[in-house]
Amino acid sequence: MAKARTPRQKMPHQPPDVRRGNFDEVALGYDDETAVLEASRCLNCKNKPCVAGCPVEIDIPGFISRICERDVAGAIGIIKEANCLPAICGRVCPQEAQCEVVCVLGKKSEPVAIGRLERYAADWESEHGAAARIEQAPPTGRRAAVVGSGPGGLTVAAELARRGHAVTVFEAFHKPGGVLVYGIPEFRLPKSIVEREVEFVKSLGVEVRTNVVVGRTLTIDDLFEQGYDAVFVGVGAGLPSFLNIPGENSLYVYSANEYLTRANLMKAYLHPVYDTPLRRGKKVVVVGGGNVAMDSARTAVRLGAEEVRLVYRRSRVEMPARAEEVENAEEEGIIFELLTNPVRVIPDEQQRVKAVECIRMELGEPDDSGRRRPVPIPGSEFQIETDTFVVAIGNRANPLLTKTTPGMDTNQWGYIITDPETGQTTREGVYAGGDIVTGAATVILAMGAGLRCARAMHEYMTAKPVKH
Repeated sequence: MAKARTPRQKMPHQPPDVRRGNFDEVALGYDDETAVLEASRCLNCKNKPCVAGCPVEIDIPGFISRICERDVAGAIGIIKEANCLPAICGRVCPQEAQCEVVCVLGKKSEPVAIGRLERYAADWESEHGAAARIEQAPPTGRRAAVVGSGPGGLTVAAELARRGHAVTVFEAFHKPGGVLVYGIPEFRLPKSIVEREVEFVKSLGVEVRTNVVVGRTLTIDDLFEQGYDAVFVGVGAGLPSFLNIPGENSLYVYSANEYLTRANLMKAYLHPVYDTPLRRGKKVVVVGGGNVAMDSARTAVRLGAEEVRLVYRRSRVEMPARAEEVENAEEEGIIFELLTNPVRVIPDEQQRVKAVECIRMELGEPDDSGRRRPVPIPGSEFQIETDTFVVAIGNRANPLLTKTTPGMDTNQWGYIITDPETGQTTREGVYAGGDIVTGAATVILAMGAGLRCARAMHEYMTAKPVKH
């Protein structure tokens, strides 16, 4: 148990006063010695609960032991046997709620920093040009189409390519990556890293076609007519939800989707090199308590806001955002208006937002989510002055693809109905996973769904005769 006495190694960060003024990555990563010291804390448990806690089933003790031995090339090789996006997962996955929460060391001490070690191995691979060798099966003659190049789609594509299938990924935007490029800010996930991971998937023989909106440019039926044997749908849940309060259609009221897409994918953060239209407000209000709300508020700070307030209707305890992101936001000077809910947007004479009227809340009995239900306090209304208002309260399923796919059933909220084990939809040969099935969730859960779907698609395609 001597290893347990070594404290968990802290991740170096940019200081808050510095990072407020740039879009560079906040967390700076472990150096070699820190990574080895952190890896030495692993107890290499016999039953490996961390592996069971990982949605993509990485051999976590295996790769950590390689880091201990300073065989980082071996470590990244083990990781990539299960995960084609390790540099991304090491940065944005909620390890504290998955692999790390079941770490045996965490019962008496702090858990091993599994995510940070995964990031270290992935970054080492890039810095040393030591690409992990991935074994691929010979060509099977089968073709698979993947709709959406987010984390679920990329996982399916990589897994099927490794099994010998020809894979084409169709992406609606002009760059692949899905939420990884349009939703997550540069300071949390640099776009160069997403590009690097996509290039790895392409190196397996995967073709990526951008600017193709399946459901409009072509349909699922068209894909089968073009000779694809199976189709995976991983289009996410990109239709933003709004508050439906008076004045919400005022100018400079954004959905978080639009705000972050303009800032990230359309590169407003690189102004004036890119002249993307985006309000660079001085007093910004963001409503929501998840990671997207934190990303929006922290983006506003970096775009030059003098005051950013985050309005959330419950207390900090109920916030769904990662604790690390909440702490980062607080360090960067974002003001939290907790137990507060907007009830009206107030525009000026030009219909531009000038204030948000809110009401104080108190917590009542738990609701369906298990969190205590927020209840308005009568007569507690007050106003917050603002020139930019960002609504970050979640997304819904976009019906564009599902409405053009006969035989593929959806539930009452528009999400695709699937077999939970295989991802098979009610339409033969069509599989689905990620947010378009579950509603908004995490990158790694979408990847876990992609892994299950890829296995099922492989069995489905190989059971059929080759038609090409």
